[in-house]
Amino acid sequence: MLSNHPFIAVLVAVVFLLGLILWLRLQAFVALLVGALFFAVIVGMPMGEITDTVVSGMGSSLGLVSILIGLGAIFGILLEHSGGAQILAKRMIATFGEKNASWALVVAGFLISIPVFLDVALVILAPLLLALARTQKKPMLAFGLPLLAGMAVTHAFVPPTPGPIIVAQNIGAELGWVILFGAIVGLPAAALAGPIWAKWIVPRMNLAIPEPRTEEEKDEEGDPVSFGLVLALIGIPIALIVSSAVTDTVLGKVDRAAWHETLAFVGHPIVALLIVTLLSMYLLGTRRGVDREELMHLATKALGPAGIIILVTGAGGVFKQVLVDSGAGEALAREMAGTAIGPITLAWLLATVVRVTQGSATVSMIAASALMAPLLEPMKMGQADLALVVVAIAAGATTLSHVNDSGFWLISRYLRITEKETLRSWSVATVIISLVGWLGALVLSLVV
Repeated sequence: MLSNHPFIAVLVAVVFLLGLILWLRLQAFVALLVGALFFAVIVGMPMGEITDTVVSGMGSSLGLVSILIGLGAIFGILLEHSGGAQILAKRMIATFGEKNASWALVVAGFLISIPVFLDVALVILAPLLLALARTQKKPMLAFGLPLLAGMAVTHAFVPPTPGPIIVAQNIGAELGWVILFGAIVGLPAAALAGPIWAKWIVPRMNLAIPEPRTEEEKDEEGDPVSFGLVLALIGIPIALIVSSAVTDTVLGKVDRAAWHETLAFVGHPIVALLIVTLLSMYLLGTRRGVDREELMHLATKALGPAGIIILVTGAGGVFKQVLVDSGAGEALAREMAGTAIGPITLAWLLATVVRVTQGSATVSMIAASALMAPLLEPMKMGQADLALVVVAIAAGATTLSHVNDSGFWLISRYLRITEKETLRSWSVATVIISLVGWLGALVLSLVV
């Protein structure tokens, strides 16, 4: 048993899991479940608790994600079937130019992910990535990495996303400083991990280019849809979620007026995506002559691949839950808290350890900030310095997305790349974001 050696146990479990997936080629859903059970056994978790952890991990990871994936898959196939995604891609290229499409995507990802969770934004924009890949005859990863880099940075660095807000509250940092430094450090990190990294790594990966749609598929589309309609459909859920988030930030979440309650309801990701899916079924389907049978066929076709993504995401949640319930991440972080290094580097290391061991960026941010708060209190640091600690925690919490991160599997499936290719591209991109964020916080600490 390795219950008294959490670092070794985590290392063994991660190597075991990677071996199952990369060398034995075991299906990811099964490999994650086997890896989770293996880790639970070697750290000495009581047998009676292991299955409960599996069930709770599966349930907690899929409560929101499974609904979003299902609705997003239907919305996506309607957008693709109608030709709407291709129209958006052409207009985007015409506006920004072919050479600047990746830069437009990193900025778009940075802005969109301020109010919208990364997985929600990826579900909504995946058809656009596919259309760009087809139009420019490049792998989806060439456009997916810039978009994801922008979204990942905002998800961790810039309020009002939950992670940085909770960290700021835990250590007493003002949100204005956090937003300022998060943007200053985050934008260069997103640029390096997105367009610049994608330009170097994608040509070296020999990835497939999505096949163009057949003439039969194009003929099935009927009348072309307008750019304005497609833009509105993509913008509706984003606008609803943004409005709800901004209103909650300004007015708070307690003692809501009736209109505030209504906005919070329709601005929830599930309701917002359900609204746009129903609108799409009518505006991109029924109104364009697609009969009910064809609509049902399209929806069923979309939910097939979605089911695989849901199962794999849930299994990733199981692995994460076993790591969390075992206390391995927390034990490692507490050991490191006794080291004599600067607060920015210590905060980054603590968040990095928790992130790599249990997978969730938000959880690692919460854990690292809870451990740092009592250490920072006697230091009497100013608001600017506290904000830089928040940035350092955000950077560490972005480090090395891999097989225990549910987002890793979403990205792998939506960008149509293997687990090994995801590790070579997306995982490295998150390391770039992490290192740039940490170094950026250190540099800023010298001048503020």
